Amino acid sequence: MKTATQEYAVGKTQDFLLQIGRVVVAGGVELAIFRTSDGEIHAIENRSPHPKGGPLAEGIVSGSYLYDPLYDWKIDLRSGEVQAPDHGKVKVYPVELDGDRVKVCL
Repeated sequence: MKTATQEYAVGKTQDFLLQIGRVVVAGGVELAIFRTSDGEIHAIENRSPHPKGGPLAEGIVSGSYLYDPLYDWKIDLRSGEVQAPDHGKVKVYPVELDGDRVKVCL
């Protein structure tokens, strides 16, 4: 059974600087939102999949990958998958653009 999703406006496109993470809370969920060098905007849960956790918003973005700021794990922003040799996954949320408005679906 599929549950209904809700859209949350989280800012305007220009609010999200290229390759710089930003923390946004939407629907009680703390998100890390990134705008890659090609202009794509990605939203993920702001919690490292590493067993000790930690924030992801301060990570380094290269292409469509994020490097965990504490553990240097390479995470695919599109799928949330941690790249080998490490393993794990971070929750990814769909992003929709409405003109210059950025919306995240939870």
